[in-house]
Amino acid sequence: MLFHSTRGGDKDKDFASILMQGLADDGGLFMPDHWPQVDLEKIKGLQSFVEVAKEIVPLFTASSFTQEETIKIVENTWHDFEHQDLVGIQTIENISVLELFHGPTAAFKDFGLQLAAAFFNEVLEKEDKTALVLGATSGDTGSAAIDACRSYARIKSFIMLPNGNMSEVQRRQMSTIEADNVFALRINGTFDDCQDLVKQAFIQRDFLKPDQYLLAVNSINWTRIVGQICYYFFAYNRLANHENLNFSIPTGNFGNVFACYSAFKMGLPIKTISVAVNDNDILHRFFASNDYSKKQVHETISPSMDISVASNFERLVYDFFLDRSTAKCAELFNNFPNQGIELDEATWNKKNALFSSSSVDDAATQAIIQSVNNEHHYLLDPHTAVAMQEAIEVSSSTDHYVVLATAHPAKFPDIYKKLAIDLSETPKALKGLYDKTEYLHLFDANYDQITSFINSRN
Repeated sequence: MLFHSTRGGDKDKDFASILMQGLADDGGLFMPDHWPQVDLEKIKGLQSFVEVAKEIVPLFTASSFTQEETIKIVENTWHDFEHQDLVGIQTIENISVLELFHGPTAAFKDFGLQLAAAFFNEVLEKEDKTALVLGATSGDTGSAAIDACRSYARIKSFIMLPNGNMSEVQRRQMSTIEADNVFALRINGTFDDCQDLVKQAFIQRDFLKPDQYLLAVNSINWTRIVGQICYYFFAYNRLANHENLNFSIPTGNFGNVFACYSAFKMGLPIKTISVAVNDNDILHRFFASNDYSKKQVHETISPSMDISVASNFERLVYDFFLDRSTAKCAELFNNFPNQGIELDEATWNKKNALFSSSSVDDAATQAIIQSVNNEHHYLLDPHTAVAMQEAIEVSSSTDHYVVLATAHPAKFPDIYKKLAIDLSETPKALKGLYDKTEYLHLFDANYDQITSFINSRN
């Protein structure tokens, strides 16, 4: 299998190349040249998440790694998970909650980032090189990236986070790590400001040492998506008695949704993918009214979803709506910053075959947290609650809904204090955070200032 850009400029890349490159040179996102198909009967018979992953991951890595190399990496990737299956599944009436928060940073991003970091290190060891990780986070990406990469001496991580609009727990997870290859950069600005700085860095690359890699850790990196595809097939492994699976997914940057769509293209029997967002509703506006246009970001109680542009959406437009036309995709997304995206009606209506969407404000989010806790004694984090709202409304005895629980509630203590809900459980990943010293480097959203700091630590 080889990979190419959604905009047509980068072609015939092997897995190691797109792993280490992240974003395509033409500004597009890498995609596999075809969708491999998975033997569902075999998936049904597997005993663990890792066994499922050993079936999925090699389908994408064969151009750069042998089957044996990939399986060894997969077997040694996911560490410090508190659940024996890595993924927990809870049932609320006719809804299954897929708990993805049992990893070392208590968020779903541990799955994709630990896999990416393991492959990063494998390439760096083979080539005897070093790398810088540069990323932006609105919540959990930063802590998951830092945790995944900090044990690899060949990698230094610089993670930008907005000054505000993030729970104190999320911030402390990034800022309390004592390691000489980890740096948390607090930016006076929004997540989109941080993301713009990262994009500029990937274009200019003027601070890198010779032959040094610059690595992308957000979900523009295809390896992140591969790690996330695995838990959709694991859900099927555990829930295969349900003929009609529907997934309700809280999302910001669209990586989790696109991983679900990828699983669908690989043969997973999915009836509906529900795209659940908060007040930052660019994705809901697209699916509901064919309006994909950038608006000002609003701060909400589900901060990981507080974004104005969903990077992975380009992959869906390219594959699902445009039938893999790189020319059409390049035209749409090169012009997007100035005029937004509106598809012709016939093309846009393709969504009805697979997608639904909803936008849930803070008041409704708090209400669903309260009601699920009162009626079922189960506590949702605010992102998961956004997805639970639609699942409760549309699930039935014949249509089983799976809600992705993307973060542990203990990451957002202020919300539950306001709702007078007791947070009795604190996962190992979050214990002792308030007793540790924070190491934060504060900057304006200024490229020269930030790259000067990176140079001083590189």
